[in-house]
Amino acid sequence: MNGIIIILGSPNDERGNLSDIGISRLDRGLQEYRKRKGYKILCTGGFGEHFNTTERPHAEYGVNYLLQSGLAEIDVLEIAESRNTAEDALLAMPIVEKHEVKSLIIVSSDFHMKRVKYIFKRVFRGFNLKFYGAQTNFTDQQYRALKNHEERELKKIKKSGIPSL
Repeated sequence: MNGIIIILGSPNDERGNLSDIGISRLDRGLQEYRKRKGYKILCTGGFGEHFNTTERPHAEYGVNYLLQSGLAEIDVLEIAESRNTAEDALLAMPIVEKHEVKSLIIVSSDFHMKRVKYIFKRVFRGFNLKFYGAQTNFTDQQYRALKNHEERELKKIKKSGIPSL
């Protein structure tokens, strides 16, 4: 295996239907996967009131979407049942270590990328990291609200550190 593509989770509805944000991340991850030989995909996302209240982990919905989009089952790794961005990185680490790779591609939304980079660069020190942001169509007002949320969360993490598990 040459590397792992980590696709970060996002909201789904009460029936497990993926949001536009989730689909854009999965499509971008699949796009990066198709450019590289020997890479596997790791999806993140467990449960949380703000993104998944179903009985199945969010990442399972992502894996199903990827398989329906043509990803070979052999190229899917175990999932990381995370509740937030810090847990995306922290719970992905043991999976990455198990597979003994040093090259990682992290896929999230463009508006989320600043916080993702901050966290993943600290958790995965010494790894070869590449980051790819998926674009989603938002109104200017929605995009501003998302960016403001991201800035607040990044400030909190910079102030108090990356929470541990």
